[in-house]
Amino acid sequence: MTRPFEGIRIIDATHVLAGPFAAYQLGLLGADVIKVEHPDDPDQSRGSGPDWDLNRAGMGTYFLTQGSNKRSLTLDLKQEAAREVFRRLVAGADVLVENYRPGAFAALGLGYEAMAALNPRLIYCSMSAFGQAGPRGGQTAYDHVIQATSGIMACTGTPEVNPLKLGAPAIDYATGTMGAFALSAALFQRERTGRGQRIDMAMLDVAMMMMASHVTAHSRTGKPARPRGNDHDYATNSAYPTRDGMVMLGASNLRQQKRLWAALGRPEMAKARNEDRVADRANEAAALREILATRTADEWEAFLQSRHVPAARVRRMDEALADPHLATRGLVHRFAQADGVAGPFAVPVAAFGFAHGGPRVDAPPRPLGADTDAILAELGYDEPARAALRSACAT
Repeated sequence: MTRPFEGIRIIDATHVLAGPFAAYQLGLLGADVIKVEHPDDPDQSRGSGPDWDLNRAGMGTYFLTQGSNKRSLTLDLKQEAAREVFRRLVAGADVLVENYRPGAFAALGLGYEAMAALNPRLIYCSMSAFGQAGPRGGQTAYDHVIQATSGIMACTGTPEVNPLKLGAPAIDYATGTMGAFALSAALFQRERTGRGQRIDMAMLDVAMMMMASHVTAHSRTGKPARPRGNDHDYATNSAYPTRDGMVMLGASNLRQQKRLWAALGRPEMAKARNEDRVADRANEAAALREILATRTADEWEAFLQSRHVPAARVRRMDEALADPHLATRGLVHRFAQADGVAGPFAVPVAAFGFAHGGPRVDAPPRPLGADTDAILAELGYDEPARAALRSACAT
C-alpha cells in the first residue's frame, strides 16, 4: 500500500535529535531519506548513549533512535568537489533539512537562495536554537539550554526545589515533531502552488508553544507560571501517596470530580463551580491523602478507571514499556541485529497509526558512509569519478 511520502527525497543534513527525528518521521512514511555527514566529524549522536561499545562503533543509541529508513552519505562540504555532489543531490531532491549555526550553509554557497535557484520546488528547512534572525539569531543551544531560556525550567519542580530540567529531551523531540508537520504542510502546499518553501524553525519557538496555555495566561495576569510539582489548582487533579507508591488523579472537570467523590464515598465534597474547588483545595487534598493511603496504587488505578475517573499509578519507564497495552499499539520496532550493532535493540516508530499505508520501519540504521558509493553512482558518478572524489574529499 502506498505511503504518503513515497517518491519524495529528503536530504537530512542535521545532527543530534530534533532534525534527525523530523526526517525520520517522513522516512517512516515512505520518503527516501539520505543522511549527509562529515566523514571525520559525523553526527555527534553516533557517539552518544549509555552503551559505550556502540558509541565507539559510531552507532550510539541516540543515533539508533531516529536512524532507521535512512541511507548514509559522507561528504566533507568544505571541499568544492563535495559541494558539487551536494548541489547535484539537491537538484533532484524535494526537501533539504539542516540544523547548523545560522549562516553556516550560506557561507558554503549552500544557502536557501542558491539552492532555490538550483531547484525552485525545493522545501528548504533550517532548524536552529533561536531562528535565522533576531538578537539571538547567531546563538547556539541544546535542549536543556532552551529549557533554561524559555522559562520551562523555572516552572518545573516544586516551590521548594526549582528550577528543574525536564527528565527527557522533550524540546528536541517536540521540535522534530513540529518539523515533520511543517515539512508535510510545505509539501502539501507545493502540490497546490508548484513552488518550494523556506522554513525557519526555532527550538525556542517550539518551547513557547509547549507552554502555550501559560503564555496566554501570562498575557492576561502578568504573572509567570509557578512550579507546582505534582499539584494542581484542583486537588482532584494531583498526585498522592498510597500504601505502596504514588497515584496521579485526573478528575479535572466537574463531572469527573463528582464521580471521584462519589466513588470514594464522599459525595458531599463535590463542587458545582470550579472557583469553589480552588477555594476548598486544602480541605479536599487532606481528605484525598487520608483516603488514598488505604490502598495500593494499582488498586486505586483499577478501582477509579472502572468508574471512569482518570487515574494512574506513577510508573518508571521500564514499567511503562512492559505494559501489554503498548505491544498492541505497534509503537516499538525490534531489530535482532544490524550492521555495526551486535545483538538486539528496539526503536520507537510513530505516535500514530493509519488504517492503511501508515508508518513502518523498512531498514535499520546504517553505519557511517555505508551508502556513499551507491548514492554517488545514482547521481551519475562512474567508478573513476567516485575514486577521485574519495581521494579529494575523503568521502
